[in-house]
Amino acid sequence: MSVYPSRPVFSRDRLRIILGISVLAIRWDDAIRLLGRLIAERRFTKISFLNAHNANIAYIDPVFAEALDDFLILPDGVGVDLAAKFLYGAPFPDNLNGTDLVPAFLQATTQPLTVGLLGATRANAEAASLRLMALAGQHRFVVIHDGFFSADQEAGIIKRIEDLRPDVLLVAMGVPRQELWIARHIDARHCTLPIAVGALLDFFSGTVPRAPLWMRRLRLEWVFRLAIEPGRLWRRYIVGNPLFLMRVARQRLSRRVRAAGDIA
Repeated sequence: MSVYPSRPVFSRDRLRIILGISVLAIRWDDAIRLLGRLIAERRFTKISFLNAHNANIAYIDPVFAEALDDFLILPDGVGVDLAAKFLYGAPFPDNLNGTDLVPAFLQATTQPLTVGLLGATRANAEAASLRLMALAGQHRFVVIHDGFFSADQEAGIIKRIEDLRPDVLLVAMGVPRQELWIARHIDARHCTLPIAVGALLDFFSGTVPRAPLWMRRLRLEWVFRLAIEPGRLWRRYIVGNPLFLMRVARQRLSRRVRAAGDIA
């Protein structure tokens, strides 16, 4: 764990434990204000998003789970909503997926920021930076490097981030690599908010299409992604989603057994 304090401390009633991961239950507008406040206070905070897929990975990968324990985790997708409802009686207040929340935060923030982009292909990162600039032109967007670098290049990339010291660093390397890379290499010397954003740069480049708005509103974006990339994503959704729900059911049963033991 970094010597720099990362995740802010929240009261227990605002956190939902999903397969051992603490996820913040917060409204959309409050999340945007929170990110803005962290930057204004220059409070180094690592940020990621929990969905069924990375919850499954953390469940079997203790190194990844330990890394996430030092992140501020926001809820992403219908799977964790179902889990929250099943475990706590209500879904999360809002779906705070990074693909929508991060651009909305940048658009809403009037204070000029420096935003570093790291990951995806170089072409996709450059295209995404142009679209982000059109959306939120008050900020400076800098493509630091693509996500396909060698171990020999890593020290130079980290030094460039430190020299730039962006307010926000968007890291798009896929799960769990992006979170592990942030955990191992990024601290308060490098930026204020390192955010693990998954496919955001690919989506914003236009290379990877997003589901139509009506599908997103019905919480069916995963069905669209599966239809577009069945060979890559079938295991994540067809196998992973039921496995996630089974593990959540096991968590609920374990809680009941512990509660019964406490009563006895």
